[in-house]
Amino acid sequence: MDLPEPMAAGTGFRRLFVYNGGFLTQRRLRRMLALAGYRLSLGLPGPGDAVAVWGHSPTAARGEAVAARRGVPLVRIEDAFLRSIHPGRSRGEPPLGLMIDATGGAHYASSAPSALERLLATHPLDDPHLLQRAEEGMGRLQALELSKYNNFDVGLPPPAPGYVLVIDQTRGDASIRLGGAGESLFRDMLVLAQEEHPGLRVLIKAHPETGAGHRPGHYGPEDAGGRISLLTDPVSPWALLAGAAAVYTVSSQMGFEAILAGHRPRVFGQPFYAGWGLTRDENPVARRRRSLTGAQLFAAAMILAPVWYDPCRDRLCSLEQAVDQLEAETRAWREDRRGHVAVGIRLWKRGPLQKLFGRESRLLFENDPARAAETARRTGRGLLVWAGKETPALLAAAEGLRLARVEDGFLRSRGLGAGLVPPLSLVTDPLGIYYDPGRESLLERLIAAPPPPGGLRRAEALVAGLIRGGVTKYNLGGALPPLPPGHRILVPGQVEDDASIRLGGGKVRRNIDLLQLVRARNPGATVIFKPHPDVEAGLRPGAIADADLHGLADAVVRHGDPAALLAEVAEVWTMTSLLGFEALLRGLPVTCLGAPFYAGWGLTTDLGPIPARRQARVPLLQLAHAALIAYPRYVDPVTGLPCPAEVVAERLARGTVPHPGAANRALAKLQGAFASRAGLWR
Repeated sequence: MDLPEPMAAGTGFRRLFVYNGGFLTQRRLRRMLALAGYRLSLGLPGPGDAVAVWGHSPTAARGEAVAARRGVPLVRIEDAFLRSIHPGRSRGEPPLGLMIDATGGAHYASSAPSALERLLATHPLDDPHLLQRAEEGMGRLQALELSKYNNFDVGLPPPAPGYVLVIDQTRGDASIRLGGAGESLFRDMLVLAQEEHPGLRVLIKAHPETGAGHRPGHYGPEDAGGRISLLTDPVSPWALLAGAAAVYTVSSQMGFEAILAGHRPRVFGQPFYAGWGLTRDENPVARRRRSLTGAQLFAAAMILAPVWYDPCRDRLCSLEQAVDQLEAETRAWREDRRGHVAVGIRLWKRGPLQKLFGRESRLLFENDPARAAETARRTGRGLLVWAGKETPALLAAAEGLRLARVEDGFLRSRGLGAGLVPPLSLVTDPLGIYYDPGRESLLERLIAAPPPPGGLRRAEALVAGLIRGGVTKYNLGGALPPLPPGHRILVPGQVEDDASIRLGGGKVRRNIDLLQLVRARNPGATVIFKPHPDVEAGLRPGAIADADLHGLADAVVRHGDPAALLAEVAEVWTMTSLLGFEALLRGLPVTCLGAPFYAGWGLTTDLGPIPARRQARVPLLQLAHAALIAYPRYVDPVTGLPCPAEVVAERLARGTVPHPGAANRALAKLQGAFASRAGLWR
């Protein structure tokens, strides 16, 4: 995907002289500017140089004065409109994007046109591909409930719909002071909201930084009463906009989001989004005469103008990739911020779980179900249990608590879990677990529901990358032997006591029985049998003696690369193996004897007992989005950050995955000697 040029690109200067310590102390800020082609410098600028300032901060006057005295351009830098989970002043979180304005303007200052305003006024904004990206981006932010700051609680219910939403801002905010507005307008706005909607409730939304105690707003409890209420709870702004009958703002970014949500907000200041025919302006900007669509406004403000940064790949990126990253980080915060008590987790698994689920609040580990439940209640945490380890005692003790089952994801590692190689992805399921068709799982719900806008195209690109990189669940590699010609049917062997067979198998539950059925149904085919890696390693049951394979398999592929093997076969027959899903991604016909998560959706030939609730007929990419993007959580092995599936797919394809430590490797060898006691580590 083409990357946007920064707004200062092409100006000719690349040395930026700064007089604000934040430019020097904030590592990501320095890195983003360097990637955008700028080198921060100290001292005095000369010809061909420029001075950079941060917005209209208290220190900006220093740089402005130097730029004026030296006769060099001024570059004004601000956060882009998607920033982070928390405001920078809350936790010092670095931004995800920047607005770099080489004209010295700022998007919120209306006295002169900013670079963003010039873009909105003069760019054609008529490219169909750009506008499609904009439409998808608008829909995706709403579907994922992502905003500039994201430390709101999507679980909090909004007020009953049908209210007038009045948006507060912090006192002294630059967008008020420099945006053609003043403090008195907030009083006028509240009065007008009541007068124009005499029969409706009026809801004042407090600013998040006011609620956090950082900066005062313009309204307080004294303004509530009668049909006016003050909302300080961290409710999702998208949920509030969905229930609003009308929206009033001075210059808040939420007014921009109101446009994206389909409103025509009443605007009392002169923010960047006013004056383009999408707002009702109390104080119009005379020079803004162009009429734009919401998609055109979004395209300029979110796709063309900002510089976006990918912290995992350490590069500038597209808006879509920035949203991928913000989605991953925000999901981790939303799911983990209250903390978890993990129960029934083996020692070697605790480190990987801590990396994935303990970023916001460290996991507490307990082995005793009663103590785990008591600790969860006392601390306000939820419970995590490894799938299949939830005992009746635990379920009874966990009554009324949040409980989720944990399992490996489908892009796991370069190496086996049975070999104690830590996972790069894990799933959490509050309903069931994907391999148990006896009860509904979260994955089933995700498969049946359409993905967010742009989701199918994202899944298509991810799947193409997996195929191109030869990525599978374990990525073990291995050369293939010469394969006999003919119509090749791949039969993947499985671990015969695997939970997916115990809970989701049909009448055929042994590898030899599967081979016998495939041979009987396809007497003229070339049958290729691939034993399961855990079975080949001697760690799990399911081996077939060579003598028993005679007449059933035309070739046995041991230690071969599954991705390479799938490219050499015509179809796959399986009980419940994940290799069936990987075959579907590569366009192969798949016949299932059991009920794996990917069966029953119209994509496979099903000979097993499919749950009646799987009625939806879904496209392959919808299945792929659910299984690879929406269901798992991922951690980047290089940076340790929550990350999107695409990052892990690239790491696995390129082999940039740290190997297990010496202790893990020694323990893996030891467990091989005691394979019959696998319950000790599984």
